[in-house]
Amino acid sequence: MTRKGALEGLRVLDLTRVLAGPFCTMMFADMGAEIIKIEQAGTGDDTRQLGPFKEGESAYFMNLNRNKKGVTLNLKNPKGKAVFLDLVKKADVVIENFRPGTMEKLGLGYEELKKVNPGIVYGAISGFGHTGRYSQKPGYDIISQAMSGLMSTTGWPGGEPTRTGTAMGDVLGGLSCAIGILAAVYNKIQTGEGQKVDVALVDSAVASLEIINMIYLVEGRVPSRIGNRYESTYPYDSFRGSDGSLVIGAGNDKLFVSLCEVMGKPELAKDPRFIRVRDRVENHELLKPIVEDWTMKLTVDEIYEKVNGAGIPCAPIYDIAQVVNDPHIAHDREMFVDLEHPVAGKMKVTGAHIKLSATPPAIKTPSPALGQHNEEVLGGLLGITKEELQNLREEGAI
Repeated sequence: MTRKGALEGLRVLDLTRVLAGPFCTMMFADMGAEIIKIEQAGTGDDTRQLGPFKEGESAYFMNLNRNKKGVTLNLKNPKGKAVFLDLVKKADVVIENFRPGTMEKLGLGYEELKKVNPGIVYGAISGFGHTGRYSQKPGYDIISQAMSGLMSTTGWPGGEPTRTGTAMGDVLGGLSCAIGILAAVYNKIQTGEGQKVDVALVDSAVASLEIINMIYLVEGRVPSRIGNRYESTYPYDSFRGSDGSLVIGAGNDKLFVSLCEVMGKPELAKDPRFIRVRDRVENHELLKPIVEDWTMKLTVDEIYEKVNGAGIPCAPIYDIAQVVNDPHIAHDREMFVDLEHPVAGKMKVTGAHIKLSATPPAIKTPSPALGQHNEEVLGGLLGITKEELQNLREEGAI
């Protein structure tokens, strides 16, 4: 039996917009789930208006919403709400990223939805979560990066706290929600019972800080900005070559001995200041100029050939053009794939990063036009006739 993907048969009602929620459902869609993206008629997902644009279409939206079916519904309209509840009866998952309480005000919160479908898995992504004193505060990615501590440890000593180059809080929230939903779906298979999955962007970013949190919890020390260096091992940093910089990750004692041999300084590995990981971390300010005294006499390519050739983790610092054109990343790992969009035409989007041997994820259809699949989904799934659909449009329900 050939399956369309590992999640074929999973039906998800996707009320999310912008990044965290659509990133979560994008992964599900690439793995074969049926994603019914529900948008407000006339406006749709906010990212339809965010650049970059290709032939007037948002590449931001097209990347995150491939493989999905597009439906419009007005959840404030009684008939639109009724249509949504009928869809919930036939769905496995509902996911939203409104401010907590929004769905409850509409009469469509988890407690109401489970009355019509006890097995429904309800995923909710918000800035601060659905419980706690901050639950009603608005939250975007930058809020999560600021309040999780991530920004406080990103940047250079003496510099300003720095947001990461992309919306990591949103991405971490989307990944966390995907994991939580799949866990809840598995539990439903075992018990028949659904549940609510409550994911906060701030929580997700806090969890990602791992060793940063532990430094304070164990030592009482507040970690500061340390550039590209890592708190727990050294040399694990960026180093200057004669024509640019690269990173070297000699993360344990064995790798450090190898690096010393590559540099032609085997005696360095026996120096009491550098023998153990903790010694090198303590004396990183002494060690970095010693390493750079060697690296700055060589080009980045020469350093990479020598260090990588000795089995020591090492890498050039790519810009995005180099990433997109790297044959391993782009071709072998298929991280950038071709897509034909009816308006934008031929384009590339980011590929699926999770590889499955038996049911590989695939990008088969472009992002939907606003309400493109109203007839297919509402007619095919709920049996609503074309005449009834037209009436719903005229009444502002879809």
